[in-house]
Amino acid sequence: MKRLNFSLLWAVWLTTITNGFAQTKEPVDYVNPYIGNISHLLVPTYPTIHLPNSMLRVYPERENFTGNVLNGLPLIVISHRGSSAFNLSPFQGALQDIQSVIPLGYDNEVIKPNYYSVDLDDQDIAVQYAPSHQSGIYTFDMSHTNEPVYLVLNTRDGELSHDGYRVSGYQQLDNNTKVYIYLETDIKPLEIGTHKGERLATQEKTTKGHNAYFVLKFPNNSKTLKARYGVSFISAEQAKKNLRREIQDYDVEALAKKGRDVWNKTLNKIQVSGTDENAKTVFYTSLYRTYERMICLSEDGQYFSAYDGKIHNDNGRPFYTDDWIWDTYRATHPLRVIIEPQMEADMINSYLLMTQQMPRPWMPNFPEVTGDSRRMNSNHAVAMVADAYNKGLRNFDLAAAYQASKAAITEKTLAPWSSKPAGVLDQFYKDHGYFPSLAPDEKETVPEVHSWERRQPIAVTLGTVYDEWCLAQIAQALGKKEEAQHFAERSLNYRKVLNPETKFFHPKDTFGVFMPNLDYRFPPGIGGRDAYDENTGYVYRFDVPHNIADLIQLIGGKQAFVDALENMYSTPLGRGRPDFYHIYADHSGNVGQYSMGNEPAMHIPYLYNYAAQPWRTQKRVRNLLQQWFRNDVMGIPGDEDGGGLTSFVVFSSLGFYPITPGLPMYVIGSPMFETASLSLGNGKTFQVVCQNYAPENKYIQSAKLNGVPWNKSWFSHEELRKGGKLELVMGKHPNKTWAATDDAIPPSFTMN
Repeated sequence: MKRLNFSLLWAVWLTTITNGFAQTKEPVDYVNPYIGNISHLLVPTYPTIHLPNSMLRVYPERENFTGNVLNGLPLIVISHRGSSAFNLSPFQGALQDIQSVIPLGYDNEVIKPNYYSVDLDDQDIAVQYAPSHQSGIYTFDMSHTNEPVYLVLNTRDGELSHDGYRVSGYQQLDNNTKVYIYLETDIKPLEIGTHKGERLATQEKTTKGHNAYFVLKFPNNSKTLKARYGVSFISAEQAKKNLRREIQDYDVEALAKKGRDVWNKTLNKIQVSGTDENAKTVFYTSLYRTYERMICLSEDGQYFSAYDGKIHNDNGRPFYTDDWIWDTYRATHPLRVIIEPQMEADMINSYLLMTQQMPRPWMPNFPEVTGDSRRMNSNHAVAMVADAYNKGLRNFDLAAAYQASKAAITEKTLAPWSSKPAGVLDQFYKDHGYFPSLAPDEKETVPEVHSWERRQPIAVTLGTVYDEWCLAQIAQALGKKEEAQHFAERSLNYRKVLNPETKFFHPKDTFGVFMPNLDYRFPPGIGGRDAYDENTGYVYRFDVPHNIADLIQLIGGKQAFVDALENMYSTPLGRGRPDFYHIYADHSGNVGQYSMGNEPAMHIPYLYNYAAQPWRTQKRVRNLLQQWFRNDVMGIPGDEDGGGLTSFVVFSSLGFYPITPGLPMYVIGSPMFETASLSLGNGKTFQVVCQNYAPENKYIQSAKLNGVPWNKSWFSHEELRKGGKLELVMGKHPNKTWAATDDAIPPSFTMN
């Protein structure tokens, strides 16, 4: 198969050669979409080919990274980690051997953010692909032409029509949502029809149903075949318009180059330098991951909303959806506030539009293309709003966001994975300040609790008191002083579930009795959901991001708090891994009882700063990055969730972290690079510069902020937003006196 090296040669040329001269590596060249493609336990990353925040996303259709065959070629993924809608299969051979989806043996795969190539070695076909925002191009290079050439286009559940040349149609999704396609080829098909043994049934112009498909037959001498297509959530005609607007030819190389330029412009919003090339790969791959969601659904000024089943005018402002806010409020949204402030404001505006379009005006918490799936616990979109507003974003309706967020917290049930109105458990929470666990031997009878879920009492309580603190921030900004005071006081209710003897957050029932015989390493229920959620009691012990100073006092003071953190990292799992992970599969990336693979743990390494021992944060963050985030196919320790986990890598590599979304400041860690420069979207830049840089020099010896000596382990968003420079002198051993006084500690919530 001599020509099959063509795709590899093209990929190398694409990334390293321009006009015959080798170029310095650009950010997109560092992106490795294969990082994390083999999961430690649950869901891996997917090597996604797309443009930033675009509607069109694809990745190979196979069982997993090591899958032996491709199940056709993808045309659009309609939700993060979802399967592809539609399917395209090239084929050379006898018509009777064609299936609706053809298993394709493959080799020599190359994936870049903007480009895909693969050799279908069983059929001697080399494939290239490049995406635009709402359209794409496939090129098929045939190694021999003495047999007929076919394309098989499948809609997994829908309808397709053809006019003898072009094929269009839709696939039915959930919630009365349809995704449409319009596809055409550079060579006119000889025939188009359904598959009937050795003949094509060409008399029918339409086919529909489960796995409905058309076979397109081309001349035997078709050495190269090209297909281009558009997609839409509005109509097949709009899919055609999207294609015509974005792609005027069949030049896959030119489209890949255009996509490369888009990615370089995007990733260049953060520029880093240093000698650790693997660190750059992990960093830029992580940054690329944060641009997979949310996606823009606007098509020529209109968008389809599954929230009311209607087509709307976007009034000149992009409409976004597909966001799992439980995963992304912690760091993904705060990262966008810094480098994509207009996009973040548009996304918040989209949340408000979705709220207005739903039957009940409750802010979504897992908005997807097909509607709000109401997963996980709490209603953290309020944190997204509070963080953006307190960091200076104003291009959205704060009053409307407050009402929608307040309704989601006070009118909808707090029971996980449920979309029902508030019920008896919510009234108990309102009256008593905590979400109750089941009593011993008590059976679940409350209808608001999802049939296959559990109450997650500590996760719900801690998540909701933080949400109430965020509500207090917004109410204060709106001049609603009484409501601000009310929610601020309620945000202290985490105290009601702290066990005074163990200093752990401990579920208790409606009688106020702590759950008996609770081992914080092994809470009951799958994923510990009878008490927590996806993590054990050790992680949730530190889940009070809005009032860390108070948490320190409750645990016993600064040294006791440090001892508690060290105890978490030092306490072993306590069971064999098969037994442990059978129950706690999300609690991965372990260092002792700590879980680097799950979002509720991401802020914990930075908590040492609040106990005046920032050197421990510097040590821990660097070690976690090096232990768990690597340039290989197992280089992500848990479910990445479309930027939820990799945003931790971006921030931590830069040297600071937004530990409390809603509080406009950042806690300092340990930078991975000699320099980092952030474009802030307002014409200014913020730099982090390390003197005495070396990859092994993880400890801060001294610091300056804008030329002034800086002895605090944090800085404000205002100092970042106005531009400037944070200079850090680094060393191999800790300076335990830097930022170690009480006036150096990051701020926490106070009633005033």
